[in-house]
Amino acid sequence: MISFKQLPLEAKAAVAAGVVFFSMMLSRSYLAEKLDLRMRRWLLRLQMALFANALMLIGSLHVWKSTVTTFSRSSAASSFCFMPWKIAVFLFLALAHSSFFTLLFLVAEEPYFFSLAAYTCLGAYIILIFFLFTLGSVEQAYKFLAGRGAKAGTGSKNRTAMKPVLAVLLTLVLTVVGLLNASQPPTVNSVEIPVHKLPSTMNNLKVVLLSDIHLGPTVGKTKLAMIVRMVKALKPDITVIVGDLTDSEVEIIRPAVEPLGELNSPLGTYFVTGNHEYYTSDVSNWFELLKSFNIRPLHNENVKIVSPESAADWFCLAGVDDIEADVLRYSGHGMDLKKALRGCSSEHATVLLAHQPTAAKWALQERPDINLILSGHTHGGQMFPLNAGAYFLNPFFVGLYRVGQNTFVYVSPGTMYFGIPMRLGSRAEITEIILRAP
Repeated sequence: MISFKQLPLEAKAAVAAGVVFFSMMLSRSYLAEKLDLRMRRWLLRLQMALFANALMLIGSLHVWKSTVTTFSRSSAASSFCFMPWKIAVFLFLALAHSSFFTLLFLVAEEPYFFSLAAYTCLGAYIILIFFLFTLGSVEQAYKFLAGRGAKAGTGSKNRTAMKPVLAVLLTLVLTVVGLLNASQPPTVNSVEIPVHKLPSTMNNLKVVLLSDIHLGPTVGKTKLAMIVRMVKALKPDITVIVGDLTDSEVEIIRPAVEPLGELNSPLGTYFVTGNHEYYTSDVSNWFELLKSFNIRPLHNENVKIVSPESAADWFCLAGVDDIEADVLRYSGHGMDLKKALRGCSSEHATVLLAHQPTAAKWALQERPDINLILSGHTHGGQMFPLNAGAYFLNPFFVGLYRVGQNTFVYVSPGTMYFGIPMRLGSRAEITEIILRAP
């Protein structure tokens, strides 16, 4: 039987990831009620950082072998550039691995340069792994088609050397493009949605949808102030924030949230939790802070949005907790659609705020009479090559969907980004939704 010491480094990293993941499950099942919020918060984040780093170590070993070890056996190893290259690759991997720990130590009113550099390296790391894997697969397919009997010659060695060079060049180009794209202000996307049973006096009501701002290590007060200015310029009747506003607890990042106090939509500003609010383990304090800015959290509850022209005309705006609250066993929280829609009359239109598209799907399975659901969470994939995974893992990916005869689902691609300050194949968005009466 092979001992742990005899396992290759990749296998050891996989075992370590499995151990951390198992400890996360044990913590959620048996320690959630025994630890105070602060300890639970740190334990969860530390476990997630260790789990991510254990998985990344497998990829990092492959990156090192492809970009350093491959050339150490060639004439390039004697070049004066080889040692600086080794150092550069090592620093790149170290920064990428450190990104997950910035949530524990480097969150403030404005992002630290180290956090921005670390998450940029993480984004480049993901792209590089993809191209190394893809080009490696193409190389293997070529060898198979060329025939196993063919002798490996100079051409084969050149192709092996060219693979990491091409992967690095493609990664550099896409990283720059992704950084430039994410640095632009969110685009304003105007969408008209017919809402069944919406009163005629509320025709053309304007709702501005924000989602996935992710205040934290790479998004701070300056970007939030820009978003608030753009929202105010649209003059919405209602503003809604459908989760993942933050990645940190209130006491650390409170100064960065102050621009939200300038939102002043006449029919109110509303908020529902996303999965990242529960990762902070500080939801109650976030609710209190948002209330101080006249932003109302919809904690499995609803409000009647009354027409300014007629008190008899209204629709029901409801919000549910994010489904991750159930997974984390977050006390007093969890998606409760029945409670959220309590008092909403079937004779009036119903609009539901639910962070994850999966929650939107579950809601429609239980209550197909909901007229409009506003979600976020997917980021539109945020960046290549993660787009494909986000597409297949969510029942609704991005944009407007019609479900049945009288129901629509709109999924925001996110107003900022999570961690990695890059967007490839997606664009940050502030959504201006015009509600149309039938």
